[in-house]
Amino acid sequence: MFSNRSPFAWLMLPLLACFSLFALAEPSEGAAQALHLLGYLGADYPATVNAGQVVDPSEYREQLEFAGVLQGLIVALPANAGRDELEQGVQRLRGAIEARAAGEAVAAQARQLAVRLAELYQVRQAPAITPDAARGAPLYAQHCAVCHGDSGLGDGPAGLGLEPPPANLRDVARMDRLSLYDLFNTIGLGIEGTDMPAFADQLDERERWDLASYLASLSAGQAETSKPFALLELAGKTPAEIAGSGGDVAAFRAQRAQPPQVQRGPTELIEHTRATLEQSLAAYRQGDHEQAYDLSVAAYLEGFELVESALDNLDAAQRKTTERALMAYRQALQDGADVPQAAQALELAKAELGKSAALLADGAMNASLSFFSSLLILLREGLEAILVLAAILAFLRNTGQQAAARSVHIGWGLALLAGVATWAVAAYLIDISGAQRELLEGATALFASVVLLWVGVWMHDRRHAAAWQDYIKSSLVGGGGRFGFAVLAFFSVYRELFEVILFYETLWLQAGEAGHGMVLAGAAAALVLLLGLAWVILRGSRKLPLAAFFSANALLLCVLSVVFAGHGVAALQEAGVLGTRPVAFFEFDWLGIHADAWSLSAQALALAGIATLYGRSWLGERRRAAAANMAASSD
Repeated sequence: MFSNRSPFAWLMLPLLACFSLFALAEPSEGAAQALHLLGYLGADYPATVNAGQVVDPSEYREQLEFAGVLQGLIVALPANAGRDELEQGVQRLRGAIEARAAGEAVAAQARQLAVRLAELYQVRQAPAITPDAARGAPLYAQHCAVCHGDSGLGDGPAGLGLEPPPANLRDVARMDRLSLYDLFNTIGLGIEGTDMPAFADQLDERERWDLASYLASLSAGQAETSKPFALLELAGKTPAEIAGSGGDVAAFRAQRAQPPQVQRGPTELIEHTRATLEQSLAAYRQGDHEQAYDLSVAAYLEGFELVESALDNLDAAQRKTTERALMAYRQALQDGADVPQAAQALELAKAELGKSAALLADGAMNASLSFFSSLLILLREGLEAILVLAAILAFLRNTGQQAAARSVHIGWGLALLAGVATWAVAAYLIDISGAQRELLEGATALFASVVLLWVGVWMHDRRHAAAWQDYIKSSLVGGGGRFGFAVLAFFSVYRELFEVILFYETLWLQAGEAGHGMVLAGAAAALVLLLGLAWVILRGSRKLPLAAFFSANALLLCVLSVVFAGHGVAALQEAGVLGTRPVAFFEFDWLGIHADAWSLSAQALALAGIATLYGRSWLGERRRAAAANMAASSD
């Protein structure tokens, strides 16, 4: 992707006039090209000259040619009060290169010019959406690893024999002289005269920032947790600049590799949502529909979603109305609506955001509201998991297979550990983005829906004693069935626990320090209630005949399968993977019913699957009964 040397400047010289015309038409692009050259002059020159002596003559010639190309780009920029200053600065930079000045001095000059250029021509050097190196990793594997190698050492199979060779992305000294924006810029523009292509047409802006963050991670190393740097600083400055100012360069490297999510209160989150939506409409006006849609998704995931649980405690109807308005604006962008229509949808969304902000403006919740909110969160999310676990455990006990219950306990125990690990990773190691949260939740819910449907039908097929005994002999004793129960227990608990963590983080912030005790008390009360419900279900199931018990369990699991299907699709819609299609229908969150065509279609598909599988089971029973009657009559 990147080259260590830059023998292409001579190829760029004939294109100078073209660049100049382009810069006149698109000043920001012309400025971006100039910033691109300044970044790599600062990065590559220090290895070219040592103590006034040229180390690499060909590289040195290229540095001089770069400076000439840079002068042309600056001259071609639109007239500006500071352009003369830039021209003089570039002239001094070229003079320093000609004089074989110290590498660090030239690098510092290049950085100063870059900062001034970005300021004068208002080049945005920070991403609108917080980058995520985890999203950048598969992009690197797909587009970059073939040349730069799996670990970034420049040893990929396609890089062999290339001149210049692919850059070593783990070269700390060189990467420290490049900002995150420099990396982003190079990904988009490529490097003329080398095999480093431009990816602007293949990767959107968000993907290029994610990839830049991943590239920065290759040389980041580990660092102790410290005060977070602002995103603008992480994107626009280099580790060398931070080191020069006496800052914590190790922490800076680590944070630009994984920029931290800013912790905001409810009011700030609403304002962040509104501001990001306005950025989205601005991008849509400029014709960048993909970026506009990404920003609309980020506005919800990194803003409003984080106050939903708090708003639910105050006015659930207003939460739903605001959410629908946000989704309507997003869908308008996805449908390619004209700008006035998109702007109208945005104004409606902003109006609902204003109403929600007014409800949240009081700040901390009172003690009773903190208690009951905490209780309802855990009770609501835990009830589904408890029902699944209690049903399976009762099922095993009633069929004399208490030993298999160990697999179930292992499954939900591992889910608890995975939930704690997820929280710890999100809190202390990396920042899990809103999209990642919803994708994980949606995928887990849909998987659980399929598993629940399968287990429900499976139980129905074995509701008769003879069928159950045959299964015990063939499968459960051998361990295959136990593994299936363990998997079901894991996903049923992990999905709910994941949502609980997200909701409690928001509630903890909104309750304030004075309300933390009531939040914990509410959680403890909910836990007691859930344990009590599980005991009642297990106790009551003992009195049911085997056939009735199996049928009841099968019905419960199938209902939960439909519920999870609705929840899973809704989560994928919130992540921006699926669009929204509102329809005239009632909503019932506890049953996963949403007034949306996609969500309802998923639940209809689950119901069709239930009907098909149960119909097949019923026909099989009829055939077996008919065969048994024929055998009896023949006797």
